[in-house]
Amino acid sequence: MKTTISKLNEHVGQTVKIGAWLNNKRSSGKIQFLQLRDGTGFVQGVAVKKEVSEETWETAKGLTQESSVYVTGVVREDDRSQTGVELTVTDVELIHQAVDYPITPKEHGTEFLMDNRHLWLRSKRQHAVMRVRNEIIRATYEFFNDNGFVKIDPPILTGSSAEGTTDLFHTKYFDEDAYLSQSGQLYMEAAAMAFGRVFSFGPTFRAEKSKTRRHLIEFWMIEPEMAFVEHEESLEIQENYVSYIVQSVLNNCKTELQTLDRDVSKLEKIQAPFPRISYDEAIDLLKEKGFDDIEWGEDFGAPHETAIAESFDKPVFITNYPKDIKAFYMKPHPERDEVVLCADLIAPEGYGEIIGGSQRIDDLELMKQRYEEHNLTDEAYKWYLELRQYGSVPHSGFGLGLERTVAWLSGVEHVRETIPFPRLLNRLYP
Repeated sequence: MKTTISKLNEHVGQTVKIGAWLNNKRSSGKIQFLQLRDGTGFVQGVAVKKEVSEETWETAKGLTQESSVYVTGVVREDDRSQTGVELTVTDVELIHQAVDYPITPKEHGTEFLMDNRHLWLRSKRQHAVMRVRNEIIRATYEFFNDNGFVKIDPPILTGSSAEGTTDLFHTKYFDEDAYLSQSGQLYMEAAAMAFGRVFSFGPTFRAEKSKTRRHLIEFWMIEPEMAFVEHEESLEIQENYVSYIVQSVLNNCKTELQTLDRDVSKLEKIQAPFPRISYDEAIDLLKEKGFDDIEWGEDFGAPHETAIAESFDKPVFITNYPKDIKAFYMKPHPERDEVVLCADLIAPEGYGEIIGGSQRIDDLELMKQRYEEHNLTDEAYKWYLELRQYGSVPHSGFGLGLERTVAWLSGVEHVRETIPFPRLLNRLYP
């Protein structure tokens, strides 16, 4: 019976066949322990010399790291294994013998591993991180589909930007200027006016020359937009969504979190509602923590976000930022024109902002005023202005950065490990 490692526990006592790669191997003379992986998981295969043919023994003995094989054996329960089973090998069929595999069990430098990212992905740790990423994506679709959202795909090539062109990648679109999208938000607002509640999931690009552990040049965003939804309701949807994906990872990635040595007790606390503090309160909190130089009207950097997060054991919303440091489309606070109805969601443990969101301006005249203040050309943004002209309604939206969220839930330090092939300031290979 042919199966996969992830399903071996369904076949205890049965003889099965799997296709696998040799992750590692050790021998005690008359027993060979084969560490096997097949993409769905890892399992130990045990070949006992006196229980297999001489040909099978010699084939197993000659296997090198990352050689590909078909392995036949009997599934046995094993409480010491993460998967709860191991494979008593009866036959090994060599598919391809790998030679001089560059990534060995010894320590390697980060740049070496990044140069070999196409191979590093095979390691148990990277496999676990990508499984967590996959679960977040799966749970995202489930959450929004179950809550009446429609998936809409915004364009990646755009003629304008959501927040200015300074940090965008420019290209030529035949005879026109075009940019790689830094956000699908404006298009998602148009979609929300057609479908009510929508979400997108796709790549975004920022030409920021940043080298921090939180930044990538290319990353993936989940961006919901919601008609007839005001700021407070949007915050509730955000905290329910984040709680949902955290619980999904806890429930469905136990083995992966164990592989990553993740302290799950910290994640188990992540359930809505989340605390909320205003920007004003955040300034006061920072001054109490010794950030004497921070002034009202300044944006927060990584040290500020980390210091604020240390006061909470859940993600915390920082609300009502000054309008001068936020995007042109954010709606002013009804009682304070100098601040806007927005919030950043800051993850615990120093992982920084994972969500930015706001209620959008729905008044045509106010949006025209913002266009003038930000020198937005009428042609490039004409369609966006028309959303306020034909049946405007209160609406809100937010964007969650996938890689930062993966880093937080996995407990890894740098976002370069949270995307299969990271694009960094100094890296376009492989």
